[in-house]
Amino acid sequence: MTKSEKPKIGIFSLTGCGGDQLMILNLEPVLLELLSKFDIKDFQEGSSYKEETELDIALVEGSVSTKTDLEHLKKIRERTKMLIAIGDCAVSGCVQAMRNGQMSMAERMRKVYGVNEDYYDVLEPKGLSSYVKVDLEIPGCPIEKDEILHAITSLLHGDMPKEIDYPVCVECKLNGYPCVLVEKGMPCLGPLITAGCNARCPGLGLDCIGCRGPIPNEANVAAELKVLLEKGYDEQYIFNRLRFFGGNFEDIQNLTRKVSEKTEKEEE
Repeated sequence: MTKSEKPKIGIFSLTGCGGDQLMILNLEPVLLELLSKFDIKDFQEGSSYKEETELDIALVEGSVSTKTDLEHLKKIRERTKMLIAIGDCAVSGCVQAMRNGQMSMAERMRKVYGVNEDYYDVLEPKGLSSYVKVDLEIPGCPIEKDEILHAITSLLHGDMPKEIDYPVCVECKLNGYPCVLVEKGMPCLGPLITAGCNARCPGLGLDCIGCRGPIPNEANVAAELKVLLEKGYDEQYIFNRLRFFGGNFEDIQNLTRKVSEKTEKEEE
């Protein structure tokens, strides 16, 4: 690509709700000017025009939940210089992964649909990086408009955005918000969850539900569990809360197995 050429970009969706593409469309004040800086080759929610060609940047939302998803993802990876996972589904599997580590796909298919595992084209839901190289991950359910705007404009100028590696609690303190976990005893997941939302929920007096997913390799699940147990919440409640957006994280899966085994013993 020469300096006079526009970067070729594609925006794709796998298994998900489409909310992350919608957030890009919701950048109304700057959307047309921003997109005019790129040569858009594919934008599922924004245009019916599609061109199978090499790309400079591919934005991909949605988890890999089917063999069709995986095939599509691999083809995107082959044709793009940079692949960016946008949204929790693409980063970690999100709500589709909430049973991962607890129940096999075969068992899920039998219990939910009454069919064998091979009846549908299914895989255990996972983020893109489980299968291909991902150059940048932007979490969120959905993504933050300011964050995706910053990422796209940075790339336009040849800069790689820095991924956020600190918890929601940092933004909470920077904004001067009272700690809803300590002061109100609410089951806030802020200590575990990747920042970037400007602590929106605590700023409204609500507890963080974890919609940006746990901080990779940093989230101290054991410490959060201890605090919430001391606040009077039972393990099953905590487990349900953690797995909603964190089903693919090993520490949460370990807690999942522990609680499931305990529940099974109590039912015997």
